[in-house]
Amino acid sequence: MYKSIQALFICLTVILSGISCGEEVKDTDSRKDQEKTPPNIVVIYLDDLGYGDVSAYGATEISTPNIDKLAKEGLRFTNGYAAAATCTPSRYSLLTGVYPWRNKDAKILPGTAPLLIDTAQMTIPKMLRKKGYYTGVVGKWHLGLGAGNVDWNRHIAPGPNEVGFDYAYIMAATQDRVPTVFIENGYVAHLDPSDPIEVSYQHNFPGQPTGRDNPELLKMMWDHGHDQTIVNGISRIGYMKGGETAKWVDENMADTFLVRAQQYVTDHRNQPFFLYYALQQPHVPRTPHDRFVGKTGMGPRGDAIIEADWCIGEFMKTLEGLGLLENTLVVLSSDNGPVVNDGYKDESIEKLEKHTPAGVLRGGKYSLFDAGTRVPFITYWSGHINPGVSDAMISQVDFLSSFAELAGSDQRTPDSEQLLDVLLGKQQTGRKEIVLEATSRTAMRQGDWVLIPPYPGPAVNKFVNIELGNSSEYQLYNLKDDISQKHNLATSNPEKLQQMIADFERIRGNANENVEALELK
Repeated sequence: MYKSIQALFICLTVILSGISCGEEVKDTDSRKDQEKTPPNIVVIYLDDLGYGDVSAYGATEISTPNIDKLAKEGLRFTNGYAAAATCTPSRYSLLTGVYPWRNKDAKILPGTAPLLIDTAQMTIPKMLRKKGYYTGVVGKWHLGLGAGNVDWNRHIAPGPNEVGFDYAYIMAATQDRVPTVFIENGYVAHLDPSDPIEVSYQHNFPGQPTGRDNPELLKMMWDHGHDQTIVNGISRIGYMKGGETAKWVDENMADTFLVRAQQYVTDHRNQPFFLYYALQQPHVPRTPHDRFVGKTGMGPRGDAIIEADWCIGEFMKTLEGLGLLENTLVVLSSDNGPVVNDGYKDESIEKLEKHTPAGVLRGGKYSLFDAGTRVPFITYWSGHINPGVSDAMISQVDFLSSFAELAGSDQRTPDSEQLLDVLLGKQQTGRKEIVLEATSRTAMRQGDWVLIPPYPGPAVNKFVNIELGNSSEYQLYNLKDDISQKHNLATSNPEKLQQMIADFERIRGNANENVEALELK
């Protein structure tokens, strides 16, 4: 019953807001005085989308026309990087302008983890709010909530609101983790007080079925690490009881976030705004709406990618209908590289066929090889960014200082380089070097060269079948001549190796310090 009510609520919200699919919202007043106000800033952030998952980046077996349109009419970066090869560290760096390896707690978090960002720390929304922006986040959060012992039935703080967001409509962690509810400005949405939520990552609650013990209740079978509490026929990481009216419907999640993002820009079209629109696709569990099921022939992963592309197209139509394209910088990227089998038996491997999620790059999510962190990276601003391709090296950690320059703020962080002209295509020289992270391990790219220090551990992750970059020896690659990192030049080029090691240690220190075991969950 509730699923039907929730679906109806989504539809009514779309209709009442006047932003239904395919319709344009006209607003002539929003064009007034645009030149006198700072531009809006929107970050569209996908989850586990690989360098080769987008047709604008060479994919031939899947079509992403709306992302391609942004790339064609904006600036497509060939050397754009997430800060890390996993989600939480990348999201931390994007919002704070600080390398994730500087914070020992910046790792993949459970759904009950405390807030990772210190409330006294500078963030993009804090900085922009000081310059008159209204700030919002819609979608995946996964940066922790509260102080470590959250009562999900009361106001949850600290959270997004306490680190600079005026408005927040989020899921706490990931789609495959409990609690499986949406949280709006610190309160669980649609919660019935008579059915309180209980969450644990240590023990199950009496009478609650799990994927491990009750596979007959599943509509999607788990493969590894996702065999605990069942919600909507999908078993998750962690245990949860109660909150039935608040639980999301997985197949409606993309629409839910889209409507909230559209409503946000509609409500705040007459003032400068910042929106961090964090889509959940194509992270597991991949649960595209029925409108997209079977459209790619690649199973749920491929269908989730085209669903995300559609959402981006509908969101851009809303900006266009509101007359905001000429006064809004849009940046699109992904939190890390791709992964195929990541915990559910969803035929993502069997139906992959000729599609290569990492494209020409080596590795993927969790990996120190380039596919772990080099991701789709596009900037679009109608009338301000000339269409083209940029080979400049740039990182999401640079957003804070670059957006500050755009907004007229003098806020900077040591790790975040001010590269606004690079984002806008006015300059082709980006970063000289960047330290990249993957599950507590770090490597460095400097110019065309990549250095990966020796690390213990398996060479390949057996669960997801991705090369991690671990080796007993130093690895040195020249990406200009060897973009797929097939030829280790550490032995044949000892002078370059020693120079890179010295520069790496100047920035990073001892790379093997605090290296922890790989955590896939």
